[in-house]
Amino acid sequence: MKFTFNHIRILFFLVLGLLTFTSAVSQEDNSLLYKIEGNDIQPSYIYGTIHLLPQKDFNLKEKVRKAFDGSELIVLELDMDDPGMQIEMMQNISMKGDATLDQFFSEEDYKKLDAELKATMGMGIAPFNRMKPFMVSTMLLTKYIDDQPASFELTFVRMAADAKKEILGLETVTEQMAIFDAIPYQDQADDVAEMLNDEESTVDMFEDMIEIYKSEDIDELYEMFESYYEGEDDSMELMIHARNYNWITKIGEMAKEQSVFFGVGAGHLGGKRGVIQLLKNSGYTVSPILD
Repeated sequence: MKFTFNHIRILFFLVLGLLTFTSAVSQEDNSLLYKIEGNDIQPSYIYGTIHLLPQKDFNLKEKVRKAFDGSELIVLELDMDDPGMQIEMMQNISMKGDATLDQFFSEEDYKKLDAELKATMGMGIAPFNRMKPFMVSTMLLTKYIDDQPASFELTFVRMAADAKKEILGLETVTEQMAIFDAIPYQDQADDVAEMLNDEESTVDMFEDMIEIYKSEDIDELYEMFESYYEGEDDSMELMIHARNYNWITKIGEMAKEQSVFFGVGAGHLGGKRGVIQLLKNSGYTVSPILD
């Protein structure tokens, strides 16, 4: 089934952190967990997460638990145990000026969005009318999960708290929000409207992503993504490549004195400009940890 870029921009970013170009590992070496060594760092690990998935599909493999337990520091995309993160989030969720959601949706789509929010959140659109459209889409994702949602990031936060391990972030909420701020509000609203009006395609793609993720097949993730993101080089640069490059220096700095478990969206791992290949280009030895 062919999906439009609008579906991809919302779902791939929010669920997988987007997907990048050609895989760095072969088909028989599928893995979302890699060991990073050399270049005067402490042996560390990087794991590709999926930000939200049904509880029935959640599986924290033993190899991931061992890597987590053997690391001294936990680093996610955001410092999710920082009390200030929620404050920073609240400071960035509203549109600028006097913009409101009703300005960017047709009357029909606005009513449909109101109904969907009532069904998923227990309240209509009124309290969210100043919210950036893509933030509203995050509240709709639970519609595509048929049971209690699970999160690798939240699981890692709980595990870190239990083990009294420190958590840090590769970037700030403000930096992440700036990615979508570069997309006009109307385009964001159009993405949300398409999710609402083409539910079958959205559900199918969400399920496909989950299955491919579970197989740890970066090549197939790439092939799925490549066909959808064609012609959107600027968005790829903004959402994936620029962030990947920024992270390489931070990974080296953070792992200099202690072993680190890094958890980032799986879409950042693969490709010629993905984190795995960039680490190799920087002189690190990066090896997949197989089951």
